[in-house]
Amino acid sequence: MKKKQPNEQRITVLYARLSRDDEKEGISGSIQNQKAILEKFAADNHLPNPRFMFDDGYSGVTFTRPAFMEIMDLAEQGLVANLVVKDHSRLGRNRLVVGQLLEEDFVRLNVRYIAIMDNIDTANGVSDIVPMQDLFNEWHAKNTSDKVRRVMQSRGNAGIPLTTNPPYGYTKALEDKNRWIVDEPAAVIVRRIFQMCVSGLGPTQIAKKLKAEQVPTPTEYWRSIGKKCGPGTGRPFNWCSRTVAEILDRQEYVGDTVNFRSFSQSFKQKKRLDKPQEEWKIFPDTHPAIIDRETFALVQNLRQHRRRPTRTGAMSMFSGLLYCADCGSKLGYSATNNYKREQAFFFCSAYRSNSDVCSAHYIREKVIEELVLEGLQRLLWYIQVYEKRFAQEQMERFGLQEKKALTAKRRELDKAKVRVVEIDQLIQKSYEDMTKGLLTEERFATLTVSLETEQKQLKAAIPEMEASLDATTDKAADLQRFIERARQVTRLTELTPEIVHEFIDKIVVSKSERVDGKRYQRVDIHYNTIGLWTAPEPETLEREYLAYYNSMQKRRKKTA
Repeated sequence: MKKKQPNEQRITVLYARLSRDDEKEGISGSIQNQKAILEKFAADNHLPNPRFMFDDGYSGVTFTRPAFMEIMDLAEQGLVANLVVKDHSRLGRNRLVVGQLLEEDFVRLNVRYIAIMDNIDTANGVSDIVPMQDLFNEWHAKNTSDKVRRVMQSRGNAGIPLTTNPPYGYTKALEDKNRWIVDEPAAVIVRRIFQMCVSGLGPTQIAKKLKAEQVPTPTEYWRSIGKKCGPGTGRPFNWCSRTVAEILDRQEYVGDTVNFRSFSQSFKQKKRLDKPQEEWKIFPDTHPAIIDRETFALVQNLRQHRRRPTRTGAMSMFSGLLYCADCGSKLGYSATNNYKREQAFFFCSAYRSNSDVCSAHYIREKVIEELVLEGLQRLLWYIQVYEKRFAQEQMERFGLQEKKALTAKRRELDKAKVRVVEIDQLIQKSYEDMTKGLLTEERFATLTVSLETEQKQLKAAIPEMEASLDATTDKAADLQRFIERARQVTRLTELTPEIVHEFIDKIVVSKSERVDGKRYQRVDIHYNTIGLWTAPEPETLEREYLAYYNSMQKRRKKTA
């Protein structure tokens, strides 16, 4: 049971609050003005032990304000005799919480509440008008919230960044707060994080590495350059996996502005909920990129197919890329301390769960490495020697595979657009028939609902159909990027996680077979952008290369 404090020891809290929204509204009650009014009132009315406390920049909708929470803590200890505010809205703008404070909590804690300008004093009882005041205060908060929401909606649709602070790696330009520029010291760390992810490390491993190297966390870095970002934690290098994951997920690093990522369900709820990605508003190339788009896309793909280490901590650069040719399941990785790393192998995960479902599809990691290295060497050499021919082959192949699908997609899209216009015409005609008495109002209403539902579905589907069509027609650009990257790899002697995930889409492993006492196993390597590629036979390549070499010699002689 709380010990009751003598009245002479209890304090009079003079409480002031000012929100950022209040400042925008031009309210004259600044913190200093409120303080002057409160102190004069306390002196004139001989209220004991006055103590001024305030919350600056906090909305009246929330009650998790630092000063107010301290006041309630003191009140629970029996140390608060009076709580005085300039006007009732300073206490808060949530009528349910305010009502509970006045009718229950302050009564239980023996706290006298006074709102000077509204002539409220619980020592004289609570007027029936007070609940109405609380309702009006809440309406004001909602109205202000709606105004802010509309402003933010307009800014967001105009491509202005809605984030208060730019992501780690950027800072606001001095001459234009809406323009982001690269903060190079932080950008260096962002690039390292992406590079470590490409090399095969996950967020937890990256966080551990940064912590071990004593790299300051984003919060600590911002504090070191004078940015306001709250009190320090006392652990300046304590990177966590969540922070790393958030950095890896931010599309802003490729130079895009991304608005409307999240929303709040109510003006009373400050917690933000994530929106589905299709509802984001993206404005490309609005600020300098820290990460190129190819690297960002590669990281997203890697994170989508996360490589998880075995119980021993071992991890393969091929994990997440191998699939069973028969059941389609991913091949699991096995590497234990009981045998050498050269003996590590992959196996069908469905078979491991239930041997009746599939077969083992056992294949050693070393074999996969040899096959991928050889396949990539052939592919890269072929591109560097026969670039134009390779590009032509791929586009012809693409044409054969996709021409029909592309035509079908265009036909479906055109049909949908025509139908949207037709529905407008049908609704108009139905209305005219109703006015002429040819159609009953009930029948018109039924037809209209049905047609409008169909039209709504079509309008929602059209952007998806257009996006699918655009993705299909971007094949040439993707192929060019693939060739350019292939040109950069001039000498490939060993594989790295970066190379593997940059060029390899998936590896499909068939079950082994024995023919004449020998073990055979089909392994299909699917490359990013181009899919399955089969190198010409060595004899063919040699013959073609000699022909190419001879033609070049003849040209040189002619021009000599």
